[in-house]
Amino acid sequence: MHDAIHQSYAIIRRSEPPATPMGLLHIGEDRTRVAAGTGVEPDQVLILEIGSRRTSNDFFRHNPPSPLEIENAIMAVEDAVTRALAVAVGRASLYSTDELVYEIAKMAGCSEKVAITLTIEQVEKLFDQLAARSEGRPSPQVDIPDDPKFAATLLILREFMHHLKFDSVKLRH
Repeated sequence: MHDAIHQSYAIIRRSEPPATPMGLLHIGEDRTRVAAGTGVEPDQVLILEIGSRRTSNDFFRHNPPSPLEIENAIMAVEDAVTRALAVAVGRASLYSTDELVYEIAKMAGCSEKVAITLTIEQVEKLFDQLAARSEGRPSPQVDIPDDPKFAATLLILREFMHHLKFDSVKLRH
């Protein structure tokens, strides 16, 4: 997997102007990897001990997760995400090639193009719908999947973007 994030970073890097800061977020099943830098190779690769399966297994006992389960997951994810603060330095662009993040973007109303941008507002809106569903108030707007890993991925993406102050994530499919 270490090589995969370097390879994806290098491919995306070619589409960015030279020396502009960028970060690549990969939310895996057990770990989240973040590659960041300004050159052809990332200056750093961080491995965070949060992932879609790990977070859902550690915190979600109900489907959909209860409000308390979501709150406990948020606290743990926040702690992990703060390790990646250096990634947000210098107005970096954030990228992802994750299939579940792409599914989140489609659910948020993004078109199914090869290159799309998902905003923090769209992520927050979907997360609000997940939270409402956890309180027994399903949304008529979007049918969030009954999948704990999907809920965990949405939560990790939201916390990452929110705490590191990314306005959007660019998806490369």
